[in-house]
Amino acid sequence: MSAMDSKNRFIRLPAGVAASLILSGLATAAGQTPSLQSSAEPSGSNVVSDQSAPPDLLTDETDASPRRRPGRQSSDPPPQDLPPGTVLAPSPGEIDACERMDGLYALCAPAIPDRWRLAETLRLVKPRWWDPYNHNPLKGDQPLPGTEDLFFILSMVSDTVVEPRSFPLPVGVQTTERSDSPGLFGDPNSLALSQTFVLGAALVQGATTFKPPDFELRAALAFNINHAEVSERRILFVQPTKGVSRTDSFVGVQELFFDKHLRNVSSRYDFDSIRIGVQPFSSDFRGFLFQDNQLGVRLFGSRDNNRLQYNLAAFARLEKDTNSGLNDVFAPIRKDVILFANLYRQDFLIPGFTSQIIGALNINREGDDIEIDRNGFPVRPALFGDLRARDYDIAYLGYNGDGRLGRLNLTASAYLAAGEDRNNVFTGRKANILAGFAALEPSLDFDWFRLRGSLLIASGDADPYDDHETGYDAIFENPQFAGADTSYWIRQSLPLIGGARAVSLNGRNGILNSLRSSKEQGQSNFNNPGTILAGLGGDADVTPELRVSGSLNHLAFQNSSSLEALRMQGDIGPSIGWDLSAALTYRPGFIQNIVLRGSAAILKPSEDFRALFGRSDEGDLFYSVLLNTVLTY
Repeated sequence: MSAMDSKNRFIRLPAGVAASLILSGLATAAGQTPSLQSSAEPSGSNVVSDQSAPPDLLTDETDASPRRRPGRQSSDPPPQDLPPGTVLAPSPGEIDACERMDGLYALCAPAIPDRWRLAETLRLVKPRWWDPYNHNPLKGDQPLPGTEDLFFILSMVSDTVVEPRSFPLPVGVQTTERSDSPGLFGDPNSLALSQTFVLGAALVQGATTFKPPDFELRAALAFNINHAEVSERRILFVQPTKGVSRTDSFVGVQELFFDKHLRNVSSRYDFDSIRIGVQPFSSDFRGFLFQDNQLGVRLFGSRDNNRLQYNLAAFARLEKDTNSGLNDVFAPIRKDVILFANLYRQDFLIPGFTSQIIGALNINREGDDIEIDRNGFPVRPALFGDLRARDYDIAYLGYNGDGRLGRLNLTASAYLAAGEDRNNVFTGRKANILAGFAALEPSLDFDWFRLRGSLLIASGDADPYDDHETGYDAIFENPQFAGADTSYWIRQSLPLIGGARAVSLNGRNGILNSLRSSKEQGQSNFNNPGTILAGLGGDADVTPELRVSGSLNHLAFQNSSSLEALRMQGDIGPSIGWDLSAALTYRPGFIQNIVLRGSAAILKPSEDFRALFGRSDEGDLFYSVLLNTVLTY
């Protein structure tokens, strides 16, 4: 038998030598320094000599240009900063002597304090507090001192937005900034700047590699400072004397919850857990119905090797700050309660496709409230119809699917909304609500390019003066669809009646034409014209760091009867126009810690849309530019 196994490049040792090395390993575990040669073996024993092994394996002395081998060297002095009780790893020569022989292993590995410090003990990593990609006690890579499984995780995010934009700005004779502009609409150009810093911390107990944490306590505070400039008065403030610029700041609580692991229900760590406090929740894959951080309690878990997942949740909505959109925990909690129950099933209806069914109930009792936002504009009730706030109960039943059908990627969503509105804003009577929503996004991958289509239909109200409301509205949408926030229509909120903030066609970061006073602070409204979107887009991964995206969408009202009633204007056509957008996303080093994004979008309004706003200039184009930098630690 050869003295060297050319495949494994380990020295073969006779059984007696292997046994002596086992004793040496036991001595190592007791805190003694391991040695290749047992004191029981004479110097002329049958240990394979150095000459029988390649020189680069056991020694570098024959190398004319010796190179330092990885790891600790025999000549290295012992480090001084290791945890108490640590035994040093063997040198490369000692490691090479470890050999498997007839089922017997030579024990050469040293004892270490715990598995969390293995890489550090072996000098494979050097901890740096500012480096989230290597061993870092601030990122939960080792337990807190004096504990075995209690970890601390720190996170920081900087989100910077620069946003030049234009949209129709309604003005009156008493509010126009320019004496030579007496029309209904003024200069459409504006600028928005926003800087948000998020500081988050979590305390987690449990070995979470293969199972849920035993408990988690998490908090996240967001500080936002924003600045806005417009060209007309009474856009940023209800008082015309306050001017055309505004700088504001706010601190919001975006997360503050306790998560407790209740039990495991299988050997594969299917589980039940409960989470209480301000927490993130998304009702579906694309955020069509509800996606927000709100105060609530959530029971969740999994079954069947995590192929089946469920959520039972109840939320009492927090008030939002007007200008930043952050949670205002010091304001009274809204009389708006939301109950959710959903169930996800992987590989259903076919393998590779995940299906979800969801039921939600929105109970709103804000009919007696009057809410004025921080800029002086009324948000509850909205200033249209009979100018009265409403109580309503809305139940949502939906199906969502996401996955692959062969080569085809597919996301599908459908909702039915049914309930009762205690006060129809057009009649002042009770009204039954029955409305529908459907969205579909198929896509195909061609190597580094993805071609995608988009189709969305939300029903509109056909007759605002009857006792039926058929215009679909969500609870708090944040759609990731058809270009998302790089799209003009999704990114911008277009004012419709009663000044800049009374009633808008759509909400910021929303796709539905819901005719709300505010997406953040207003009530859902089912007297609306509905939405139809059909589009085509693509995403190209030009390099691993650079993605180029583009979308072209056509937008229309599903039924414009409610618009005609509000404007007292007959025969408003359905078409809105074309929304064209393009975006660049750059991630240096192909990481998520630095994300640079730039996008530009234009809305070319149709003749119907221009008539709605009393404009006749066919050359009108509205634009939206977004420059966004996100830094994450």
